Amino acid sequence: MIVYPNAKINLGLRVLRKRSDGYHDIQSIMLPIPLYDILEFTASEVFEYHASGLSIPQDGSVGLVEKAYQLLQRAYGIGPVRIHLRKQIPIGAGLGGGSSDAAFTLKALNEWFSLNLTTKDLQALASQLGSDCPFFIENVPAFSAGRGERLNPISIDLINLYIALYNPGIHVSTAKAYGAVRPYPTPELYQETGTCDSWQEKYINDFEIPIGEVHPEIANGISELKRQGAMYAAMSGSGSSYFGLFSKKPENLVTNHQVYLGPLGFID
Repeated sequence: MIVYPNAKINLGLRVLRKRSDGYHDIQSIMLPIPLYDILEFTASEVFEYHASGLSIPQDGSVGLVEKAYQLLQRAYGIGPVRIHLRKQIPIGAGLGGGSSDAAFTLKALNEWFSLNLTTKDLQALASQLGSDCPFFIENVPAFSAGRGERLNPISIDLINLYIALYNPGIHVSTAKAYGAVRPYPTPELYQETGTCDSWQEKYINDFEIPIGEVHPEIANGISELKRQGAMYAAMSGSGSSYFGLFSKKPENLVTNHQVYLGPLGFID
């Protein structure tokens, strides 16, 4: 079995307050985008996990794909399987690649072992792995709240929009990013999206200024995309990736650090 975990971008990201559990209450609109990792599942007599492609930082802890397998193994006694991850989505980049890998692992193993878990079941399991993981279970545009696990699917017009996505190769620690941002409980994020030409004023990423001050190449890249005619340009998540949305396929954009240029349209 082969599945293709995709990345996401954020339209705005408001940090409202710090919670008693150490997380933050946030609001954001999350969109799936057509930039993929590859996960392959094959039969095995013992559990195996291998990774290739982009180098994944090793700190001695178990990765999210393995954690997803272990979660189902403990809960449902699933048997062994061999998992190979081809990592292509930039890491520590605000694109949710690790969360997507974990969620797609849950979905694939649910099918592989015929567990018959519902979407709600899978989202509840995914929430144990990370705040962004539940989003990738349904994998549709959604308004997210709480620590990111409370999701409300939304209708949003992405037809004919193009995205230019850049990653400067900077690993931004999520913990350090949250430490640098000042929570603002108001105003809350708009849930009614309207058209793309209204998003620049509506959807502000609270991480963009503090991260851009430390890494000015991000702020400069966003400014350049606006200068080149982007209807909306912003940083995704806590960075370091940034993107511009265009009404038609842009030409003559800077290609340095560009990781995707093409239609934004939703994929599954």
